[in-house]
Amino acid sequence: MNYQQHSRINDVLYEIHRDISAVLTANKLAKVASYSEQHFHRVFHQVVGETLNHYIRRTRLEHAANQLMFDSSSSVQVIAEKCGFHSLSSFNQSFKKAFAVSPGRWRTVDRVNTKAPSYLQDAEIAAGYQRIQSRQLPLPELLQLDDQWVAYVRHQGYGRSIRLAWQTLQAWAAMEGRSAAKQLALHHSNPAWVPLPQCRYVACLGIDSPLVRRGVVNSMMIPGGLHAAFTLEGCYGDLLPYLSKIMEEWLPESGFKMQTTPALVCYEKNQFLAEDSCFKLTFYLPISLL
Repeated sequence: MNYQQHSRINDVLYEIHRDISAVLTANKLAKVASYSEQHFHRVFHQVVGETLNHYIRRTRLEHAANQLMFDSSSSVQVIAEKCGFHSLSSFNQSFKKAFAVSPGRWRTVDRVNTKAPSYLQDAEIAAGYQRIQSRQLPLPELLQLDDQWVAYVRHQGYGRSIRLAWQTLQAWAAMEGRSAAKQLALHHSNPAWVPLPQCRYVACLGIDSPLVRRGVVNSMMIPGGLHAAFTLEGCYGDLLPYLSKIMEEWLPESGFKMQTTPALVCYEKNQFLAEDSCFKLTFYLPISLL
């Protein structure tokens, strides 16, 4: 593994996810990585496993799918622009290619009854889905979070292999003499329709300032703002169904709109590290009134 390449591409991924509506040209992102544009494309593909344009388009479409599903008051065009598409026809074509239906059809189709969530293909998560179906969601608190510096390791795929990212962070914290107590995670993907192997997860430890020395572990700032905070407890397999329940039941009735910044988890007990594979955490959903 070339740690310098990973570190530079992590800076690019941070720039992409920081504001997906921004103009994200290859030239601009190559400068973030301090590579020539031609070399940047090769390194990005090597590190991420897909081309830059495909990654940006897929990320924007996943955000748009969320917005269309949970923001019925905004037009398709407004949501397309909010997610970085400035041509409605291009957005419609890309969305239909990715999800097999038009954006307008996507927001009206009953996905619960017509297509099972992607995560139900995992036996442990399917069992969790059955466990939590009859449970009431806790009432959330509305909190204004501050920006938070974190040290982080990115992981692709949602499954027990996420434990490896947490073990890497723990080993790094021990070597650096840092606390590993403040454990957070970013959920970039909605596993209801993004296949689990493609879901993007970021394991994080809270720190006070950006890292000077970077390698397999990098640093970034998680943006603050208004969040709905849900306190959740359960065992491995329960969390993703809980998050879907929040998105599908609470959000549409709340009067709030979901922001395009990633959802955040703050662990009191981390299911990927606990011997009993159970969790106690707060899930922070970024929201706004407009």
